[in-house]
Amino acid sequence: MERSVFFSAQAGRTIEVPRHASARFGIGDVVRHRMFDFRGVVFDVDPVFANSEEWYQSIPEDIRPDRDQPYYHLLAENEEGSYVAYVSQQNLLADHGAGPVDHPHLPELFEQFDGSRYRMRRALTH
Repeated sequence: MERSVFFSAQAGRTIEVPRHASARFGIGDVVRHRMFDFRGVVFDVDPVFANSEEWYQSIPEDIRPDRDQPYYHLLAENEEGSYVAYVSQQNLLADHGAGPVDHPHLPELFEQFDGSRYRMRRALTH
């Protein structure tokens, strides 16, 4: 499989990725975590794991996801509040019918919820 490389400032290292990756979710999709009680809106996608080694090793080994799959940056919410989450594709499910997400940074990136997903603000698209 052909691969490319890029430097990830967040990971502090060079990341090797497949030239063609297939993400199940897109920017603006509402998703829910498979095991933990939170949901969120996708605002960025990495084609493979591109965070720090320390972050990856902090996940318990028995539930640690594979690195070679898309990882999603989410504006997330749970009963305790809102935050940013980084989640593997295998741990996400579509959550389009559950209504809007309540996160204070949503208006900075997205327009109103259209009933199934969020649309990125026009000023942020190319």
